[in-house]
Parts: sequence; structure tokens; C-alpha cells
Amino acid sequence: MWDHLSEGALLFFSFVNFIALTGGTFFGLLMGAIPGLTATLAVALALPFTFYLQPVTAVMLLVGIYKGGVYAGSIPAILIRTPGTPSAACTVLDGYPLAQQGKAGQALFMALYASCIADCIANLALIFFTSYIAALALKFGPPEFFTLICFSLTIIAGVSGNSLSKGLISAGLGLLFTTVGMDLVYGSNRFVFGQVELMAGISFIPVLIGLFALPELFNALTAKTSTAATTTIGSTLPFAEVKRCFRTILRGTFIGVILGAIPGIGGTPATFMSYSEAQRASKHPETFGKGELEGVAAAESANNAVCSAALIPLLSLGIPGDVVTGVILGAFMFHGLTPGPLLFQQNLSFVYAMYIGIVVSSLVLFLAGKLSIKCFSQVTKIPAKLLFPAVLVICIYGSFAVNSQLFDVWITVGMGIVGYMMNRFDVPAPPFLIAFVLGSLFEDNFRRSLVISSGDYSIFLSTPICWFFMALTLLSLALIVRRNIRAVKKSHATCSSLEYRG
Repeated sequence: MWDHLSEGALLFFSFVNFIALTGGTFFGLLMGAIPGLTATLAVALALPFTFYLQPVTAVMLLVGIYKGGVYAGSIPAILIRTPGTPSAACTVLDGYPLAQQGKAGQALFMALYASCIADCIANLALIFFTSYIAALALKFGPPEFFTLICFSLTIIAGVSGNSLSKGLISAGLGLLFTTVGMDLVYGSNRFVFGQVELMAGISFIPVLIGLFALPELFNALTAKTSTAATTTIGSTLPFAEVKRCFRTILRGTFIGVILGAIPGIGGTPATFMSYSEAQRASKHPETFGKGELEGVAAAESANNAVCSAALIPLLSLGIPGDVVTGVILGAFMFHGLTPGPLLFQQNLSFVYAMYIGIVVSSLVLFLAGKLSIKCFSQVTKIPAKLLFPAVLVICIYGSFAVNSQLFDVWITVGMGIVGYMMNRFDVPAPPFLIAFVLGSLFEDNFRRSLVISSGDYSIFLSTPICWFFMALTLLSLALIVRRNIRAVKKSHATCSSLEYRG
């Protein structure tokens, strides 16, 4: 072991590897901070350049881009209410209100600290618990996925604001949008209205940009007050706040590691689940959505923990954990490396070199993140008459860059109008987004389970994992009902008190 470890250290500790890791992190930061240009796109663009590099250097470049891109999505989410990446959508809920309160600096630094702490812990999980977590992930089939998503959908109640009914309406609209496109089971078209572009469904990035970014621009055009251009960075983050949120960061990291290791889940469901659990465990859940640092910590710890966790099934089983690790798998294959058990038998020195590089990447991300905060914070000094047109151009370009289709731009504009109307009638946007993300997974795994069981619904209670998530779902629903009953009683008591005083 020690011989392979020393060989791995010699493989990694070279000037070229440090340059690749640092350069990749900064490139990922730049791409992730631009709405629509996700970490997936950044890694895909860099893949051809890795063909001429040594294997360790190639992997370090792609890992740096991946981690930098995922973290950077929080920067525009906090400053201009425009998530740079899909997994940063949850950061908007509390990050942007904090920016409006003049606490953008605290939100940005909390996002950085939560990301780096979660990244370090997830790296250790990758190194020491790969085989155990991968074995757990292998036990997830369609029934287990379905029950997990059932539990995840209970998050909607936590982000519905003061009106659960409006949150359910928003979630129902999101579920309706997921039915657009080709039916994966029967191959028939649903709600495409003769548009060939809709056969593949509605792309997530145009929906994300339109739902969060464009309503702010529409508010500015209709002469409503908007603080996006006048936000100040404010003070840095006191250590006491990091200490207060540390338990939330650990919880988010655990959720991110477990869900990230399950192929196909991704960072967005993990962030919303982490956010919901942080709100549920908080002594002041009413502050979430209004500028709560714990909300930022919960979201950012989960989505960055997913980065390292997504490498667990790739390295141990040869199965990509998400789209980005699928691209990284291409780099492995090009260099003659086959992820899986044989990788640890035939190329153990390379594995140790990669582990060392992944640990060092957390430090590089922290230093690059601190520098990026100083650079990107200058956006708050841009006058509104220049900032809003620039944001609009970036949003339009980001939505077009996903599939290089003008149709996606129209989807963005349409969703912007929907988001603006939802704001006007106080209908929360997060339930729509959660339902849109989870809806297709919910339907697909439900129908696949019934196909496997020949229509027998008992398949959803066939394994301990199914029982576990079903129990969590019922418990969560019970807590939601209890909370709403208490809220109604409190409202009636307040009204009665006011009438008595009158």
C-alpha cells in the first residue's frame, strides 16, 4: 500500500498537475457564474484538450472544472437572482433576500465555506467509504427510486411560503410541464402541439432562467423597485455564523453524499432535500426564504458534496453518477483506464494520485472562491441601466447555448412571463421547480416498477429501503398537517384577540 501511495504522490506532485487543477477551477468558476453555461458544458468543452495530457493531469483538469462550476452557480444566484447552475436554484431562496438586505458578503462567504467544508468531507467519504456507499447505491431500483422521490416531493410544503394551497398549485403546474414530450413507455407524443422541438420535452435550463431571472427584469421594466443593481456586498461572515450553521452543513453533506452516489439523481434534488431538512430542524423555520444563512449553507453543502459523491459509482462500479462524471468517464476510456474493480487492481498508483489531487482540489477551490468573490462582487456597482440589459443578453445566450435552438429562447421568455405572473399573484416558484425536476423521475420509476411487477402495487413495499422512505413520507406528511393546523389555530387566536381588544 505504502509503495503505491508514494508512487501516487510522485505522479501528482508536479507543476503541470497544479496548473491543470488551478486553471480548471478558475475556468469552472467563470463558466458556472454565467447562467446557462453549466459545469456539464464546461467539462464537455475541456474534454478534447485532455487527449494530449497525462492521465492524472487530464483528470485533475476536469475535476477542477467540475467543482469550480458547481460552486460558482451560487454567485449570480445570490447577487442577481439568476442561478448559474441548476443546483444553485435553491440558493436563490435565501441568498438573494440576504443580498437585498445588504448581506451579500455574508451569503457569498457562507456559500464558499459550506461548499469547501462539504467538499472536504465528501472527499474523505470518496476515499474511505467508496465500496460501502456504492453497495448501497446498487440496491436502488425503480421501486426504491419512486419511494425516495415521494419523500422528496414533500419538500414542496416547506418552500410554499405562507400558502400551502398556492404551493400545491405551483407544484401541479410543474408536474404538468414534465408531461410534455414523448412517452418513454409507449412512444406516443404528449402536448407537443405539432412542435418537433417539444418531442424531447422542455429543457431544464430555459425553465430555470425564465422562472427566476426574467421576472426581475420584467419588474424593472414595469417600474417596480428592484435591488438587484443596488445590492451592496456588506460585511464578511463572522465565525459565529459558520459555527451556528455547522450542523446544517454536516446534514447537507450527508444528504449530498448519499444521493450523489446514486446514479441519475443529481445535485438539484439533493439541494432541495437538504434545504427542507434544515428548515424542518430549525428553531426558526419561518425565517427560511426571507434571508436565512442556514438556507444557503444547506443548499451549497449538498450540491458540492454531490461532486465527489458522483465519482463513487464511477470509480467503484464504472457507472457514472451524473452527466459530468459520464464525460469524465470518456477521458478515462481514452487514456486506456477502465473504472471499476480492475482500476484498483491494475492502476492503484493512479488511483492514489487522483485521491491526493481531489483532496488538494478543496484547498484550491477555497482560494479561488475567495478571489472570485472579490471579482464578481463588482457586479453590484454596475448601474441598473447597464446591468439589466447585460443580464438579459446573458440569459438569452445561456438558454440558447443548451441545445443551440432558438426555440429554447422562446421557452425562456414564456417561462419568464409565467414567473412574473406567479410573482404578481404571490404563487411561489420553488414548488414549480421541484415538481419539474422530480416529475419525470417520479413518473418514469412509477411506471417501470409496475411493468416489472405486472401491475402489482405491493412492489412499492417490497424492500426495507421502500419501507424506510414510505415511513419518512408519511411522517413528513403528518408533520405538515400538524404544522398547518397549528398555524390555523394561531391565526384564529390572533383574530379573536384583536376582536376582543376592539
